[in-house]
Amino acid sequence: MASPDQDLAPVLDKDGVRLTVDDALATVTLTNPDKRNAQSPALWRALAEAGRLLPGSVRVVVLRGEGKSFSAGLDRQMFTPEGIPGEPTFIELARRDDAGLDATIAEYQEAFTWWRRTDIVSIAAVQGHAIGAGFQLALGCDLRVVADDVQFAMRETSLGLVPDLTGTHPLVGLVGYARALEICVTGRFVGAAESVSSGLANLAVPAAELDAAARDLAAAVLAAPRDAVVETKGLLRGAAGRSYEEQRAAERAAQARRLRDLAGLGE
Repeated sequence: MASPDQDLAPVLDKDGVRLTVDDALATVTLTNPDKRNAQSPALWRALAEAGRLLPGSVRVVVLRGEGKSFSAGLDRQMFTPEGIPGEPTFIELARRDDAGLDATIAEYQEAFTWWRRTDIVSIAAVQGHAIGAGFQLALGCDLRVVADDVQFAMRETSLGLVPDLTGTHPLVGLVGYARALEICVTGRFVGAAESVSSGLANLAVPAAELDAAARDLAAAVLAAPRDAVVETKGLLRGAAGRSYEEQRAAERAAQARRLRDLAGLGE
């Protein structure tokens, strides 16, 4: 798959992650197609760094993966007794005290959290396999455009683990508890048609059109005034945690800010 950001100088390009910025649009690309963009702690640190390096001009971030697969999940070397050089093995992690283990997992999760910041809209363009950590990375984004060959799967439970890279909350929010539970505990594949019908994906397109579809969606988001998008995202992101009356009040407060800003009376 050709990269839409190949002519831009990268802001970051290391450990399987490339960040490029074109004014209000940033693109984060997973760049290890030979390993199906398998994920490691080094890649997670690079993804977290990409979030920190975003200029204030950026309004939309597109996340994509080079090659046939978006991301096939954890680097299998992490499951071996020797693990990945320079990184803790699973056995070493298990031997840490509660605070140390919690802090390590929290650090890993940082690669998956910044995509939902209120000041940006994030779009995952997903093709081929998006398994485990790959599925959770796509779930970290606000919107998902998928290729017709997409294969989502949550395989952690079948390995005796749980999805711990922030994927459970958005998955339940998108498809509901019962379907989320079934997807996770069976580890089955979810294809393009089901992704769209269940609400997991916004749009499915032929694989050759995936990058263009993601760019078109980004352009549509960028066509709306930035502050209105930020306020709207904040309202919708917080709606599940508010009562009906609290949401009404949040709408009034947000609209008051917008009206005053449009009238030139904002702070």
